[in-house]
Amino acid sequence: MTTTAAKVERWQRFRANRDKALAARHGWLTLTSFQWLADSPAAVELAPGLWSTDATGTTAFLTAAPSDGLTLVATGEKVDGTVSAALADEESLMWVQFGGPDGDQVVVELAMRGGRYAIRTRDAASPVVTGFDGVPTYPYNPDWEVTGRFEAYPEPVDVPIGTANPLVDGVHRSVGEVVFRLPGSTHEFRLQAEEEKLGALTITFHDETNGDTTDDWRKLSLPKPRPDGSVVLDFNRAINYPSAFTPYGTCPMPVKNNSLDVRVEAGEKEPYPA
Repeated sequence: MTTTAAKVERWQRFRANRDKALAARHGWLTLTSFQWLADSPAAVELAPGLWSTDATGTTAFLTAAPSDGLTLVATGEKVDGTVSAALADEESLMWVQFGGPDGDQVVVELAMRGGRYAIRTRDAASPVVTGFDGVPTYPYNPDWEVTGRFEAYPEPVDVPIGTANPLVDGVHRSVGEVVFRLPGSTHEFRLQAEEEKLGALTITFHDETNGDTTDDWRKLSLPKPRPDGSVVLDFNRAINYPSAFTPYGTCPMPVKNNSLDVRVEAGEKEPYPA
């Protein structure tokens, strides 16, 4: 049996890796804008060049001169004239970069969201990331690690959802329900789950701490269910979506009824408390 001390040590490693990932050079904490592209060449904020899509919205274009200092992230080649890229919905491309002593301080990400092209600027010198010293969390509490069961649907179900951007609709591909009980509750909860790599699951949920000590919603990754369907939920590892840190995220909201009528005082807290 794993001791509490060993679980705390593993949780501390998890937290250290989580904070390190958030502070990545062009990670989520570096976002400084989200801008839709027009169907004719136009300037945008915080990046040089002229940006657009074609009339059908299938391809994005960037026109720039060498003096703009833009280079392609993939090759380092200078942008001289017009370049184009095409993405599927929900795809992103770290497209071009500029600025700073090495010409890569700012990366411009091309994104297709809700069937429309947008760009996001990612500035490695953003004060949000340069001043970051970790996400506040509740102390580790072993009571918030519970065992539940996974009940798979016969087929995945696509459920329409909102996102952190009111102009972007999302889809939750529900593969089944995770059924469990929590400390302080007298009834079972059923939360719809999405499948991740290698059979792992993710649940996105509301709880009674939202808007008080935590952001409006959070998510929890679960290991692949055991052969008997049992699965471990460790709410000490509940984390914020990027939209908790930046207004430029398009993160998925929970599906209807993925709400817990208890205070889940575990995992990450609101990163910028009032």
